[in-house]
Amino acid sequence: MTAQTSKGKISPQAWLFLGPELGEKQAAIDEIRKKLIPNGELEETVYYAGDAAVSQIVSNMMNGSLFADQRLFFIKCAESFKKKDELDLLASYLASPADDTYLILVSEETSVSKVLENKISPANKRIFWELLDSRKTQWVTSFFRQEGYRISSDGIDTVLELVANNTAALKQECSRLLLFLDKEKEISGDDVEKWLSHTREESAFTLFTRIAAGDLNRSLESIRTLIAAKESFPAIFAALASCFRKLIAYLHLKEAGITDETEYRKIGVSAPGAKRDYSAAAGRYNLITAETCLTLTAAYDLLLRSANTYPEHILMDQFLYKIHALGEKNKK
Repeated sequence: MTAQTSKGKISPQAWLFLGPELGEKQAAIDEIRKKLIPNGELEETVYYAGDAAVSQIVSNMMNGSLFADQRLFFIKCAESFKKKDELDLLASYLASPADDTYLILVSEETSVSKVLENKISPANKRIFWELLDSRKTQWVTSFFRQEGYRISSDGIDTVLELVANNTAALKQECSRLLLFLDKEKEISGDDVEKWLSHTREESAFTLFTRIAAGDLNRSLESIRTLIAAKESFPAIFAALASCFRKLIAYLHLKEAGITDETEYRKIGVSAPGAKRDYSAAAGRYNLITAETCLTLTAAYDLLLRSANTYPEHILMDQFLYKIHALGEKNKK
């Protein structure tokens, strides 16, 4: 796969993988590994944009390895590269990479700076979009069938309500479910709710549960956990925005006096846990404050993307204080 490049040309030794669908993105990365490994020992290094100086990253990619025939570098959150000097330095490297070195730029966004995009072969650029609802349903059904389990439509709906919208998260959580379920019994929504609620890890969705309950201290703990786990801020805000949009739809149904469960299922509120969360949130927020929360989510998403020096955890704390304050105001 090694190719000679010269300054000013695109690099066939680099890939740009974008978009929120993590499972298919990981499968594409695994394919690259398979192609590289037969050519000798492969050494892998991961960086997160902003965690290390670009000059240091480029220096490490240019310097050869004493222990491996080839090296594969990952730079995650690549959308965070904004400064001209950083972009120019990376673009210069991409125009003339080390012969034994390969680079994968990764982002959950759907674009990065054109300065970087223009240095990567179109054949090596892919956007991994979220699955359509029909494909997610098929994915969950197929997963359990292959493992020898049956799952009801209510069980599928509950999985999709409780798990982040990508196949990597679905695979992780569905695999965890298998530890508790009986193969002889069809999996119900109650089964999924019971075990996922007790075993799920911290996520933007558990953060929303804390917000719905008005528990500011646990909300702050949740965001600290997510930051420590290097969850991307765009992904956190995208999930929270989804929750607030769902809350707005839920409030519209409540205000219209609609009690038909089918209508609530349509907006993704049918699992017992989801019902508890949105019922609790509806006691704290009205349509105006819920829409304000959605606006704040978009505003802080933009602010965090452009934040260069201001501490990110302080901005997230500020965001959560404002979100909780809106709930307290409506409660009064």
